[in-house]
Amino acid sequence: MHLNKSLFGFVFCISMLLLSNNALAQTSIKLQSTAVPFMMISPDARSGGMGNLSLGMSPEANDLFGNTAKLPYLTEPKGFLINYTPWLKDLGLNDVYLASAGFYKILNEQSAINSSLRFFSLGNIDFTDESGLTTLPSQRPSEFSFDFGYSLLLNDKLSIGATLRYINSRLVKGPFGTSAVEYRAGNTASADISFFYKQNPNLNGFHAGLLLSNLGGKISYSNETKNKYYIPANIGLGIGYLNKIDADNSVEFGVDVSRLMVPASPDNSDPESVNYYFTQSVINSYFNSFSAKYGMPFSQSLKASAGIEYNYINRFYLRGGYFLDNNKSLGNMQYFTLGTSFQYAQSKFNISYLVPSGGGITRNPLSNTLRFGSVFFF
Repeated sequence: MHLNKSLFGFVFCISMLLLSNNALAQTSIKLQSTAVPFMMISPDARSGGMGNLSLGMSPEANDLFGNTAKLPYLTEPKGFLINYTPWLKDLGLNDVYLASAGFYKILNEQSAINSSLRFFSLGNIDFTDESGLTTLPSQRPSEFSFDFGYSLLLNDKLSIGATLRYINSRLVKGPFGTSAVEYRAGNTASADISFFYKQNPNLNGFHAGLLLSNLGGKISYSNETKNKYYIPANIGLGIGYLNKIDADNSVEFGVDVSRLMVPASPDNSDPESVNYYFTQSVINSYFNSFSAKYGMPFSQSLKASAGIEYNYINRFYLRGGYFLDNNKSLGNMQYFTLGTSFQYAQSKFNISYLVPSGGGITRNPLSNTLRFGSVFFF
């Protein structure tokens, strides 16, 4: 496929923002950008039907993509999952998508292991030089991550999960135009740590979940490694309440709140500020993301999800949700979602739909898009 001119311009600008050492534009609004933004996309259709809600909801197989601390509570001993999310479907693009697959296994009454793969394809992109007159070789940017995790029950109410992750991001490769810079795939490693609390053994009542994700090294895209870019370290807290109406019916409500732990981009006119932004340690960057000087204003940095799930005999589910991103530099997006699931024998199928809303930069890339997922239990 060939991208239309306006979309090409968008993708080109985003790529150059990540690849250029001088990509931080002057602005009166604080900006917050990261490399590998695909790691902020929820891959599973179950949470997608509840506005990306997941952290404090009752355990489900798709939690291996988020709060893995919940996995030891699953009743099925093993499961294999696949999910597919079209991207920019409203623009008629068919080769831009996020695909994921995962596997978990309950080891014993106390622990579980899991592994997952995410692959993000940006499609085929035709590049030109700065004048727009000279055609450069087309490329197919893509990114992927591979995880391995372990989960453990600490007591009858609290559990913990830990995940190690390898990330590969290939936006462009080789020399780009007349530049002497040799671009290459970026590689880094990160880790997640999560917790889950349940009020009662049968999961009726309140739950809570905490997730620290993408804690890891910076990433570089060229042989000029002086400036490396942050990956989307994130902290999220969620609560859920499950009401088992009777033996066949239950309703669950939940709310998640999260924010990036990445410092705001500096003023490019201040060399000292730019130098500190790139040279500070990753640990310092986490703390600086909360500071008034280096971080985003607290009211502008929060993302929130709220949702509801109806469950009939653990075979049929209906879901709805709302998502709000109060980060103005990332588009200030907000939208509603719908979803459903049904289970037949040892297979479960999830579908979610993002209701079209907003316009321009506030229009979500998933607007008017169906997401699909399947779980196969063993």
